[in-house]
Amino acid sequence: MANKEMEVVKGVDIKRYMGRWYEIASFPSRNQPKNGVDTRATYTLNEDGTVHVLNETWSDGKRGSIEGTAYKVDPNSDEAKLKVKFYVPPFLPIIPVTGDYWVLYIDEDYQVALVGQPSRNYLWILSRKSQIDDEIFNELVERAKSEGYDVSKLHKTPHSDSPPEGEEGPKDTKGICI
Repeated sequence: MANKEMEVVKGVDIKRYMGRWYEIASFPSRNQPKNGVDTRATYTLNEDGTVHVLNETWSDGKRGSIEGTAYKVDPNSDEAKLKVKFYVPPFLPIIPVTGDYWVLYIDEDYQVALVGQPSRNYLWILSRKSQIDDEIFNELVERAKSEGYDVSKLHKTPHSDSPPEGEEGPKDTKGICI
């Protein structure tokens, strides 16, 4: 089953894909805090056709973020197979961390998306809203399962009723109570 080539969306309208997406569920990753909440990604189209990626999460009231660039693996293909290159925060050696970003499903209104990797070690369910209906969630989980993912590893991301506003979200007070 795992050897089956994953179905990847063809002909994604990259402009429509831009903007903010909330992480509804994902496979836990060592690159993300275990207690992260309100996790989201904001995509902005660059003039050269690449995509600026801003991933944000909050843990213990503090904002963590990482930025990177996404680009199509094969510019001549209409498949939504992207590579994302992240720039590690300055206190680590400056080596880009590159990962695969394959859009496995997107609805016609560009409101929910299923994103994975050929290794099947990473999976994300994304939505334009911070909450989605159980029915839609379960459909996406079934879709991931049919692509060979171990969906028992999916972890739902908690979102507050009012997600942090503005690009920065809550200010990092370095633990000082204001």
